[in-house]
Amino acid sequence: MAITRLTDIITVFDSKWTYGDVKFGYDGEVNQDHDTQYPLMLVNPPESTIPIIYDGREEYSFEINFYNLYSQAAKDVVTLQKRWDNLQDLSNEWLDMVLKNYQDVTVEAYLNDESIEIERVKDTNNDKLVQIKLTFTMSAFTKCFRPVSNYPTDFSNLEVWLRADSGVTFDIPTKKVSAWSDNSGSNNMAQATTTKQPLRYGYGGENDKAYFDFNGTSNTISSVGDSPIETDFTIFEVSKIDAVSDTVFGYSNSGKIISIGLNSSGNYTVIVNDGEAQLRTNTSVVNTGAYHIGMLSKELNVVNLRYYDDSNTLTGSNTNIAYNDSITFNETTLNVGSLDGTTELLDGSVQELIIYNRKLSDSEIDKVVGYLNLKYKIY
Repeated sequence: MAITRLTDIITVFDSKWTYGDVKFGYDGEVNQDHDTQYPLMLVNPPESTIPIIYDGREEYSFEINFYNLYSQAAKDVVTLQKRWDNLQDLSNEWLDMVLKNYQDVTVEAYLNDESIEIERVKDTNNDKLVQIKLTFTMSAFTKCFRPVSNYPTDFSNLEVWLRADSGVTFDIPTKKVSAWSDNSGSNNMAQATTTKQPLRYGYGGENDKAYFDFNGTSNTISSVGDSPIETDFTIFEVSKIDAVSDTVFGYSNSGKIISIGLNSSGNYTVIVNDGEAQLRTNTSVVNTGAYHIGMLSKELNVVNLRYYDDSNTLTGSNTNIAYNDSITFNETTLNVGSLDGTTELLDGSVQELIIYNRKLSDSEIDKVVGYLNLKYKIY
């Protein structure tokens, strides 16, 4: 079976670009209507050939342009370089996910050797933009490419994967977020009340990546349906918590609690409560205002914590024989930016949240943390 229609490839390209708008067209059509959600991927109509007719292989030469906003006031060359670097990171991640789509399936595709070129351009088209131009030739179908990057989807029992750079519905002028699509499947988030909606920025977070801003007084966002979390789980989050006693991720129902945040002393703290008995552990240093990767895992009556920032790698654990390890956490919504939608509201930023319905192995945890650190350069 060979790809003989361009639609097959473009459909995959579209589905893997989840960071902003995607268009199939020409450079001069960029933001003609001034309603583009950036970052933008523009796929130029490619040239294609069938070099060996009886081999069933078709060869496409693509030029794909990636655009993001660059403020007129941001004249620092380091800031411009970072903007370009992060746009290139998104394009590389997109291309890797496209190629992973063709791994171990009936239809396969690969990049022709040494066909990739990357060009950096600024001040283009109808906006003040930075641009990455990616050109490559793709062939179908002799398998010769094996992507080596790890993504959360590579590990079983993934229930929630929320990213500030992907699947976000927000108002462009006000930046207020009304919906947040779950990259793992169906556990989407939403906030219909305008005054409670966090703000989404496409750059400016850790490593100049996209982030959600929570004001500490009203902003929070909750799952559309009930939480999918069962008895054992692993949760990763990337955030910055600016005030003590704030929660970045929470679940609360009749005393049953999952909480990740800072305690009253500013220590990073994880809590799991079955309604009567509690599992709790925290870091030994004050973590206020630090961008970090945090991990909470729970198996039976044991919780573990891992915490990474630019100067600390910290761990913690707690065992409580009184804890009822049959308790599940799927009777009400899960919350980002608060414990229960109304209390312990977050003053800070959120960039990513990942939840698995099991305790991941140490090796798997290392790989997910590695994915997050490669992306955000936390430590």
